[in-house]
Amino acid sequence: MICNLCPKACGAQRNEIEGSGCCGLGTKFKIAHYGLFMYEEPCISLNKGSGTIFFCGCNLKCVFCQNHEISAELRGKFISEDEFISIIKKLEDMGAENINLVSPMHYAMQIVTALKKYKPKVPVIYNTNAYENPSVIEFVSPYVDIFLPDFKYYDNNLAQRFSGVDDYYNTALKSIKKMRELKKDKFDENGKMIEGVIIRHMILPLCTNDSIVVLNTIKNEIPDTLVSLMAQYTPLHLSDKYKEINRQITKREYDKVLDSYLELGLCGYVQELKSAGKCYVPKFKYI
Repeated sequence: MICNLCPKACGAQRNEIEGSGCCGLGTKFKIAHYGLFMYEEPCISLNKGSGTIFFCGCNLKCVFCQNHEISAELRGKFISEDEFISIIKKLEDMGAENINLVSPMHYAMQIVTALKKYKPKVPVIYNTNAYENPSVIEFVSPYVDIFLPDFKYYDNNLAQRFSGVDDYYNTALKSIKKMRELKKDKFDENGKMIEGVIIRHMILPLCTNDSIVVLNTIKNEIPDTLVSLMAQYTPLHLSDKYKEINRQITKREYDKVLDSYLELGLCGYVQELKSAGKCYVPKFKYI
C-alpha cells in the first residue's frame, strides 16, 4: 500500500506489519489497549464508560504526548480484522456506552471494511488529533456517529515546535468543518450523545493567547459546536527538553482561558484544574 491518507502525503510504502511513513505502521491493526474508560466527557462516558480502543501510531509527533508509549514507541499487539470485531463485541457485552476509536486515521480504510461487516449497536466515536484530510473524514462518516477532534493550535510556530507540523491550524479547521457539516448533535433520553461533534482544546503553559484565538475560531467558524476545554496538561514524554511547557498550567492561565470561554458563550464541558496529573494517564496493558 502506498499511503497518502493524511495531510503529510508521505507516499510511504506500508506492508502488513510495518511502514516507512510518518505513522510508522503497516496495514494490519496494531492496538495497545481496550476497555471501559470513565474519563471522557460526561455524555461520552456516561454511566458505564466509553468502550475505548487505543490504536498504536500517530501522524503527529507531540513532544508532550501522554500516550507516547503507543503513539511514538508503537508498543502494542497486532490483531486481525476478526479480532478487532471480536473486541468491539466484547466491549458491547461489557456495557460500553459507545465504541471509541482513539487515533484511528491511519487505519481508516481497515476500520470501514470491518464496520461494514459488523456495525456496533452503540455509537462509534472517531477520536482524532484533527490533522486529517476532509476526504478521509467524509469516507469514514457513514460508519461513524460521533467525531471527537482536538483543536490544538492557532499559531503554526507552536504546532511546528511541539507537534512537528507547520500547517496544523488550517488543516484542522478544514477537517473539523467537514465533521460539523456531516454530523448534527443528537442525544438520547439519558443525555448520552448518539451523534455529533465535540471539539477538544487543551490549555498549554504560556499559550493562553493561542488558546483564546482557537476558542474565537470555533465561535466564529464552527458555531454551535460543543467545546471541551481541557486543563489536564501534564509534562510528559519530551516536555523536559522544552522549558516553556515543562510544568502544569497555573490557576491564572486556567482562569484567563476559562473567562474567554465563558465570555464567548461557548457550550460544552470544562475540566477542573485538578484534572492534571499522571494518575489520569491511561494504563496500557498492551493486550
